[in-house]
Amino acid sequence: MKQRWPERLWIVRHGQSAGNVARDAAHAAGLDRIALDGRDVDVPLSALGERQSEALGRWFAQGKANDRPDVILSSPYLRAIQTAQLFRGAGGADAEEPICVDERLREKEFGILDGLTTQGITRSFPDQAEFRRILGKFYHRPPGGESWCDVIFRLRALMDTVSLHYAERRVLIVAHQVVVLCMRYLIDNLDEAAILAIDKEGDVANCAVTEYRFDPSAGRDGRLVLARYNVTAPMEEENETVTSAPDAIVATRG
Repeated sequence: MKQRWPERLWIVRHGQSAGNVARDAAHAAGLDRIALDGRDVDVPLSALGERQSEALGRWFAQGKANDRPDVILSSPYLRAIQTAQLFRGAGGADAEEPICVDERLREKEFGILDGLTTQGITRSFPDQAEFRRILGKFYHRPPGGESWCDVIFRLRALMDTVSLHYAERRVLIVAHQVVVLCMRYLIDNLDEAAILAIDKEGDVANCAVTEYRFDPSAGRDGRLVLARYNVTAPMEEENETVTSAPDAIVATRG
C-alpha cells in the first residue's frame, strides 16, 4: 500500500508579532483593549520575531532538523507569511521553494471578543466570559468567532489535502498557537482532556518546532509519530530571546 502521509511534518508557530508586544503592554497598563489599528490578518512580526524566524531558518540550514522541507504551507496572516519568507531566506529551504498560502491555517477567529484583554471581555461581555467558563475553550464559540472544534474541522480538510498531494514529502507548516495544538489533537488522536492538559502546560513558543515523522511500523498502515514538541533550540542556540505569550488579539487565547 502506498504511503499516504509526508515523510516529515514540521508545524511551527510564527515569530513574535507586533500584536504580541501590544497585548503585553495592554495587560501591563490594565487596559480593556489592545492598542492595534487595522486587521489581525495584517499584524506583522516584531523585530524580535524577524530574528527568531531567521534563527529558525539557520537551524534547519545547519542540519539541526536533520533535513529541510520541500513543501512550505503558511497561514494567510502576514506574521506567518513573513516567518516563512525569513525562514526560507536564512536557508531553511531552497530559495525557489514556493510558500503555499492555505486559508485553513488561519488564526482562530475571535468574533466580538477580537482585540479585548481578559479584563475587557469580563467588563464588556460578562455573559461570554461566563459561557466560556461553563463550556471551556474547546467548545466555546464567541458570536462571530470560532471554537477549537471549528478550527479542528477545517484542519481535518487540510490534512486530507496534505495526504492527497504531499505523501512522502517533507512539509513545513507555519501557522498559529491554536493551530499547532489542534494539529496535535488530530494527528495524535487525542481527546478534549488530553489536548487541554498539553495546553495548560504552557504556551507554544514563537518559532518553536513540533515535528512528526512517518513510522511504517506504527499501526496497520503506518502513521505520523510525534518526534518533538515545542522545541525552542533554534533560538536558544543563537542566544535569541524565546517568547511564548498567547496570541495578541484576544487574551483568552482560543
